[in-house]
This record gives sequence, C-alpha cells and structure tokens, in this order.
Amino acid sequence: MTSPRPYVIRVAGEADRERCFAVRREVFVREQGVPEEVELDAYDADAVHLLAEGPDGPLGTARVLHGPAVDRKYGASGVDGSATAALGRLAVRGAARGTGLGAALVRAVEEQARLLGLGGVHLEAQTSALAFYEKLGYTAHGPVFDEGSGIPHQAMHKLL
Repeated sequence: MTSPRPYVIRVAGEADRERCFAVRREVFVREQGVPEEVELDAYDADAVHLLAEGPDGPLGTARVLHGPAVDRKYGASGVDGSATAALGRLAVRGAARGTGLGAALVRAVEEQARLLGLGGVHLEAQTSALAFYEKLGYTAHGPVFDEGSGIPHQAMHKLL
C-alpha cells in the first residue's frame, strides 16, 4: 500500500493567485535573483495557475498559457497557440524538492492542455533543468538564449 501524496495540486482560483505568486517570488526572485518585474508579468492575467499545497501551505506552482496568450508571448517562434499550451513559471519550494512534486506539476499542466483540447506543450527551460524535462518526454530545440532573467534557457516541446 502506498502512502498518500503530501500535497494536492489544483487550479488556483482568483483568490489563490497571490499564493502562487508568493512561491514564485521565493524561488525565482529571492533564490535565483530574477527581477520581480520580469517574474510577474502581464501574461499572468490570462494564465491558468496551478497550485500545489501541503498541510502547511503552498509548496509549488506552475502556469499554463493557451490560445491568444501563447501567440502574444511567443509570436513567430513557431508555437501554434491554437494547438499548443505553454508551461511556465514552474516553481517548487526548497522543502518540497526531490519529492516528485515538480514532475507532478508538469503532468498537471499536460492534463490542463488536454482538457483545453491542445495537442502539445511548449516551455522555455532553464538549461540546468533540461534533463528534468527530458525525463518527462520533452525535446529541446533551437539555440540557448536569455529570456530576460540573465539565466540561460532553451525551448522544449512535447506532443501529447
């Protein structure tokens, strides 16, 4: 018999968005030094936010862009907003790292994409996380680039 997961992942309602943003501030702004104005952006308003919570509060988050928001963010990058979701801002608090929560959040994003009738997921991974996403079936493409945070990234894609 397996023990229950120490967290639940759900779509965050409007009232929960600040909890998602608090996790992102902790991970990206404080730990990684990303400027807050880069981390929290205009795309948050159109995103589906996922929140992972444990008994003591928020543990992780991710956001899903779809439709016109994908087109606006990625433009002519080759992402088809009518068929592809964009996974972004995946963040797991330090205490929850190594528990499988990151992979569970990626699977939750993929499920959201399926529910939206989309056939793939695009993401821009920090190069230090490429192996993590590759284990989950994502393929890197294109050159390494700086998406504005000073941290090298590479585009990745997975067909669902």
